[in-house]
Amino acid sequence: MSSVAVIDYGMGNLHSIAKALQHADPRTEVRVVSDIESVLRADRVVFPGVGAIGDCMQALNASGLASAIKTAAQEKPMLGICLGMQALLTDSEESDATMCLNIIPGHVQRFSDNLQDKNGERLKIPHMGWNRVKQQPHPLWQNIEPGSRFYFVHSYYAVPEDESVVSGTSDYPKPFACALAKANIFAVQFHPEKSQSAGLQLLKNFLQWDGQFNVN
Repeated sequence: MSSVAVIDYGMGNLHSIAKALQHADPRTEVRVVSDIESVLRADRVVFPGVGAIGDCMQALNASGLASAIKTAAQEKPMLGICLGMQALLTDSEESDATMCLNIIPGHVQRFSDNLQDKNGERLKIPHMGWNRVKQQPHPLWQNIEPGSRFYFVHSYYAVPEDESVVSGTSDYPKPFACALAKANIFAVQFHPEKSQSAGLQLLKNFLQWDGQFNVN
């Protein structure tokens, strides 16, 4: 039986993502783990999270999970979700310029407080609710309709140094990267566990993915 480790470092509703993963593929052993050995032993790793990046990195570094995530990112399929996606980059503007894991080179920036929609109405921060995602070819988008809606809750977004790692974009109001793909790593800013059938399909695709991906 294939196994997936959902990393628990004290931030995020892990029950909902674990339940969604189990529903996506009942044959997979889903375990919520907080120790290094379990992360390294699993066939796949899910790195979720909500909250502040400073607290996230402090918890990861204190527990040793930061090094475990870096090791796993070189060896097995990994899915970063929301704050977990942001932590994969080099640094973030949040929490007084926090240094992150630097697995995907790039930066995390805050949306401007002065964003306006096409009618001149001020857009709220955080970006919260359903939004369409424009996809780039990748196994994790298989059987998901182009332009499908996913559920977002965030004030910060990823700006990778290499634009070729962008696997999905959404608009608020301008395009921003909401999905990144690098080798065996896939990361999303939205919450697949809250995104109904499209999110469930993405989780199913991840659980069946062998981690292979080549940019043409």
